[in-house]
Amino acid sequence: MKGKLYLVPTPIGNLDDMTFRAVKVLKEADIILAEDTRNSAPMLKHFGIDKKLFSHHQHNEHKAVNEIIRFLNEGKNIALISDAGTPAISDPGYLLSREAIKNDIEIECLPGATAFVPALVNSGLPNDRFVFEGFLPVKKGRQTRLKELALEKRTMIIYESPHRLLKSLEEFMEYFGADRQASVSRELTKMYEETVRGSLSEIKQHFAEGTIKGEFVICISGS
Repeated sequence: MKGKLYLVPTPIGNLDDMTFRAVKVLKEADIILAEDTRNSAPMLKHFGIDKKLFSHHQHNEHKAVNEIIRFLNEGKNIALISDAGTPAISDPGYLLSREAIKNDIEIECLPGATAFVPALVNSGLPNDRFVFEGFLPVKKGRQTRLKELALEKRTMIIYESPHRLLKSLEEFMEYFGADRQASVSRELTKMYEETVRGSLSEIKQHFAEGTIKGEFVICISGS
């Protein structure tokens, strides 16, 4: 029998958000693939999961996928985790899932943490229809994407790193208008969780006046 590929979400900050089912699957898996073994090892130790970890990240996933598929074909059950959140959501996972499907290998994705859901629900913006953009292109194609999003009527969700936050907010003001309503969440589920709501100009002023730390989820109202 072929093995099964499990996509296992992990907490985005607060370890209490780990599910019982996720712990069970990781304890029973033959192999655990982790985006960064240095980040995942302490989390697994916290839950009493004693398994050897193998690195699986954007820089080696193309080379490693054939060997992983071979293990699955040999009957090994493999669990994929990312540093935080759900695999394949702005993290490695799509390529491996695609190849598993091509090889008729069963895939099971567990429900669990992903940063954009609490950020959207907590934003106060319409969430019946939304578009998830993840990280926008840094250089090539960025202006084209922003011009397209300027016409988007649904709430937009964008991930951003701390060192690019102010620059991105400036660009959003330029393309969407300084008065466009938005919400920016950082450090979700952690001790210093913060959500700032208001116009893009108000939010930019808030973060320009302080130290910018953490991972950011930006929700912007549609046109």
